[in-house]
Amino acid sequence: MSKLSYLFFLGMISVASLCFSSNAKESQNMSQKTTVTNPVVLIKTTAGDIKVELDAKNAPISTKNFMVYVNEGHYDGTIFHRVIDGFMIQGGGFTKEMKQKAVHAPIVIESDNGLLNKRGTLAMARTSDVNSGTAQFFINVNDNAFLDFRGHNPRDAGYAVFGKVIEGMDVVDKIKKTKTGTKGPFENVPVEAIEIIQAKQVN
Repeated sequence: MSKLSYLFFLGMISVASLCFSSNAKESQNMSQKTTVTNPVVLIKTTAGDIKVELDAKNAPISTKNFMVYVNEGHYDGTIFHRVIDGFMIQGGGFTKEMKQKAVHAPIVIESDNGLLNKRGTLAMARTSDVNSGTAQFFINVNDNAFLDFRGHNPRDAGYAVFGKVIEGMDVVDKIKKTKTGTKGPFENVPVEAIEIIQAKQVN
């Protein structure tokens, strides 16, 4: 091989190496961009701490919505206003005085995301209007299959799960056992208010 040919050969190897390195970095960057980080939120309550992990991949709309309220401090000072043992504990909308806090526009339901209303899961509360979810959420204290998505008509739409309790299920079980009563038009309200002191992202 002549000297000129040898230099040309080395040059081609260098170009190929640079292209490979560039493609590898680009592939790595694309991989990093597609990685979804699930927010972890610590809900500090007067009954103890509950840590939840949101499912940003399967429930992106509900996760983003919940985090907006967390970052705004909306949940701080709200209570678990509806507690039914064997079913769920619901909160995020009312103060101790049963005054409803202002909310943003409701979100589109995503109950067809494959996530089920199993014990310990976090789901969006709503009215009979399937696309009425705002700030209120509930934690299932039982496997509530009847809340799962069965179809796109309003009757079968179910309730959108968007996270799960990863620490503090003992606190949830403590809350579900609290004594409840009626307060104005509201039923199943804890007699002794269980307040959310603070909700904040911890990861």
